[in-house]
Amino acid sequence: MNEYLDLRAEVAEALAVSRPIVALESTVIAHGLPPPHNLETALKMEAAVRDQGAVPAMIGLIGGRLVVGLSRAEIELLTTADHVAKVSRRDLAAVLNSKQPGATTVAATMIIAAEAGICTFATGGIGGVHRGAQNTFDISADLPELARTRVAVVCSGAKVILDLPRTLEVLETLGVPVIGYGTSEFPAFYAQESGLALDARVDTAVDAARLMALHWSLGLASGVVICNPPPAADSLARGQVESLVEAALKSAESAGIHGQPVTPYLLDRLSKTSGGKTLQTNIALLINNARVAAEIAVAHSSLLRCQPRVAKNAKLKPAPQRKSKKAAGRRRSAGASR
Repeated sequence: MNEYLDLRAEVAEALAVSRPIVALESTVIAHGLPPPHNLETALKMEAAVRDQGAVPAMIGLIGGRLVVGLSRAEIELLTTADHVAKVSRRDLAAVLNSKQPGATTVAATMIIAAEAGICTFATGGIGGVHRGAQNTFDISADLPELARTRVAVVCSGAKVILDLPRTLEVLETLGVPVIGYGTSEFPAFYAQESGLALDARVDTAVDAARLMALHWSLGLASGVVICNPPPAADSLARGQVESLVEAALKSAESAGIHGQPVTPYLLDRLSKTSGGKTLQTNIALLINNARVAAEIAVAHSSLLRCQPRVAKNAKLKPAPQRKSKKAAGRRRSAGASR
């Protein structure tokens, strides 16, 4: 993939000196938020990462290249162009070949971030098992990607339009750790609670960084989901969210909307029926997740610098044994008698 990978100067320089970097996906701004909120939010996410001492790396496809560290002009292109492809794992080659601008999903962002050497990524919510998937088999490509790509994804759980219990079941089956950040409950995107308990929790960026490092030091190939609830001041009540989602799902069914268009349709519908409250929450959690991801990236970078490293091909020699005085005396006596 390196042949098609473009690292913008700031990102390349940060990688060269092991500065902390946070990957940011572009689908949330191209397909998840309406203008002008999408561009404003993208810039605020980047600012939140910088404020914590990390480098933001928005990822997207531009002119047949995988770009890590989109410029402001490129971000504006993805937020305003009429035809921006939504790119997951299966779409990468086709969109690169077409040279069409593409916005990366969680799965595609993870792939490109890992290829670039970035292991911390912030988004809004991961994809998951869609409601009714027992009939449609509609399961996001984000889940298998999390099982095979070593990137920590800071998110506010999965999008609440999904089947959250089944999403957690699939993540468990795939061996993906789902960790609460300051919570013991799986967030429901717009709501802080879902009623679904998590088995593991961390309360600081340092603890999250240690867990990431330990997970990958065991040779495990999966990513790590770090669930950061939406800010309390901007979150909605769990019951209110569920009521809004049920109404939006019925609307999508009546309109005959299925597949990839479902998510943007439902998000737009939720924003309208909530009087803009869900949009406000979505923006707040995106910026907050970028901030938390940056804190974790800084802690993880510091942790790695403190760990002793051994070159791959280095030959380790056992430490010389300390000789006791008695043994040394016996050897001297034996030499004298000879």
